[in-house]
Amino acid sequence: METLQHLLDGSTTPLWSALLLGLMTAVSPCPLATNIAAVGYIGHNAENRHRVFLAGLCYTLGRILACTALGIALIPLLRRGASLFAVERLLARYGEVLLPATLLLFGVLLLFGDRLSLPLRGGSGRKVLRCNGCGGALLLGILFSLTFCPTSALLYFGMLLPMAAAEPAGWMLPALYAAAAGLPVAAAAWILAYGASGIGTFYNRMQSLQRGLTRLVGGGMILAGIYYTATGIL
Repeated sequence: METLQHLLDGSTTPLWSALLLGLMTAVSPCPLATNIAAVGYIGHNAENRHRVFLAGLCYTLGRILACTALGIALIPLLRRGASLFAVERLLARYGEVLLPATLLLFGVLLLFGDRLSLPLRGGSGRKVLRCNGCGGALLLGILFSLTFCPTSALLYFGMLLPMAAAEPAGWMLPALYAAAAGLPVAAAAWILAYGASGIGTFYNRMQSLQRGLTRLVGGGMILAGIYYTATGIL
């Protein structure tokens, strides 16, 4: 974190600054926890290596879509001299509910999805959100990107958006920021899918432990959701 802060202090290029802010967000406590949860969700389904990597990309794409859309909506307000303090507080308060709810939802679907009958194409709950369809990872990226803790809110609203408002093509900066914030998940998905031989051996063992791994990830998400609900700490 200190190295990234030092690089940011010396940066004079908005694009480079946006990437550094995204990396700083990725390693801050709350987003780091969501990225770890995302890696667990993406990696639990080891049926197809290509699909695991695709899910990692879809998660990052979800973050990009959410952050870019939010930036497009808020940058014009900043250019008119408006303050985003109220919006930041609203989203931070909303995030206190969104994060545990998302963790609980995905955890329940992983554990009990096969027993749930949903009126959606694709059958059971687990099949609807399984990684090989990419939909679950995309949705997870969108929801997690909208979960702002104090550090990520400061980096996004206090530093990134004012910088983006001063640039003609400012909408590109939230996209770069989100790509950098989701980079650890995409990298972890690549390692799981196409890593070295040692990783590949571990990957093959994961396939034989598929059911237990799914239960572990689902249970971990539920426990994390309960923890955040009980403590109210982001």
